[in-house]
Amino acid sequence: MLETNSFRTIGPTTYLSPIPSVLVGCADPENGIRPNLITVAWAGVVCTRPPMVSVSIRKERYSHAIISRTGEFTVNLVGKHLLKAMDFCGVKSGRDVDKFAHLGLTPVAAPGLEHAVGVGEAPAFLSCKVHQIIELGSHDLFIGAVQQVSVADRYFRPDGSINEEAMNLISFVHGKYHAVSEPLGFFGYSVASPRALERRGFGKGKKK
Repeated sequence: MLETNSFRTIGPTTYLSPIPSVLVGCADPENGIRPNLITVAWAGVVCTRPPMVSVSIRKERYSHAIISRTGEFTVNLVGKHLLKAMDFCGVKSGRDVDKFAHLGLTPVAAPGLEHAVGVGEAPAFLSCKVHQIIELGSHDLFIGAVQQVSVADRYFRPDGSINEEAMNLISFVHGKYHAVSEPLGFFGYSVASPRALERRGFGKGKKK
């Protein structure tokens, strides 16, 4: 076989990049547990019908027990304006500090949920009910059935489409936070007609 590149192995590790970095919200008011936030970089989409997402959380984390008990959580997207808050929520425990109060964030009701809250300053958040918890090792995988998605009004264009570019979303690349760059294409653009490319803003002389 012809080798066109050389590689150096670095061992079996979680080097998948980039991945989303999100704020997961939870609460348990029936047991006197105030709204809390935990930073999760290991999150993803696992199913579209029905819509489901996943987050991986260590057993010893404060939020693990809350989500396990209530069966609810929110996944809050993070823009650049929330970057420092997101990092804080990853290094400080809700056992010791009221993160919403300390960071000046606003807990808001999450449609479809009774306990978990969303972040009022987030560009958007997903309301999720726990569908399954899978024990994997260092982390447990929480699979959440999406009950509703809430998007801040300011990110809607006049035609009703959502302007994700304006959200200035954050990604996680091997321990570092990166801003999501400008769009370079869209699903199916490699086989799209010139008319479709032009309609989506990727016509001749534009982004490739």
